[in-house]
Amino acid sequence: MTEVLMATSLEFKGKNIDKALETASATLKIPKDRLKYKVISYGSSGIFGLAGTRKARIRVIPIQSPHELPAVANDDNTITEAMAATVEPDFPGQKYSKDQNSADDRQFYDLPEDPLDLGRSVLQRIVDSITDDAQVAVAKNSDEVLFNVAGGNASLLIGKRGQTLEAIQSIVEKAVNKHNHNRIRIRVDIEGYLETRRSNLEKMALRLADKSARIHKPISLGQMSAYDRRIIHLALKNHPGVRTQSKGEGYLRKLVIFPRKNNDKRKSEQEVRS
Repeated sequence: MTEVLMATSLEFKGKNIDKALETASATLKIPKDRLKYKVISYGSSGIFGLAGTRKARIRVIPIQSPHELPAVANDDNTITEAMAATVEPDFPGQKYSKDQNSADDRQFYDLPEDPLDLGRSVLQRIVDSITDDAQVAVAKNSDEVLFNVAGGNASLLIGKRGQTLEAIQSIVEKAVNKHNHNRIRIRVDIEGYLETRRSNLEKMALRLADKSARIHKPISLGQMSAYDRRIIHLALKNHPGVRTQSKGEGYLRKLVIFPRKNNDKRKSEQEVRS
């Protein structure tokens, strides 16, 4: 028996291609092996499964035998409106424009609405994907919200020069502030690492600043993260003998300590006295 390709195509979504085909088969009441389809998107799993996954999409053109159709196809194998109606899904919103990018494309996890609970939940998911037996505690003050992680493999969570920790903080901050009109400042710490890091950087900054002022030459601290550079800038902000400047481009820029010229030094001393 001759088969006819129905000209109307529909689009279906699913966790993966097979699930999308199952949805199409159930909706159209046609076996999967009789569905001709084209993959529009294979979908994606997202980051740590936190921000939602993009579903797979397929465009389906059902294949049916002529006697199964409610009307006869014309000579150019197009179908009448009555025929198209038989394959329309019985739920709204199934049609899709290629340029469409709606929230329907995503699966959202059941995360808390409260920003603090949301941040804790997101951070716990990230931590659990990296190490075991780590717990998240939350503290809030007037300036920021601090999430402190205790237990687990701290070195894995911190990473080289704290880069993994900074990446984790960036994800948590974006998740918390995504739908929050009043931006909340987020800080993530691992076993008190940030305070230890701050103390060590401040001591190093003062030592190198004294050396730069003594030898009258600039000293470069090399590439540093924005967090580390900020600590150095603040530590030496009122130093009478030096000034600091970030150089380069990108995230990891260099920080240079310059000795002040005599006029700059006298001006700084006057500002400190005043």
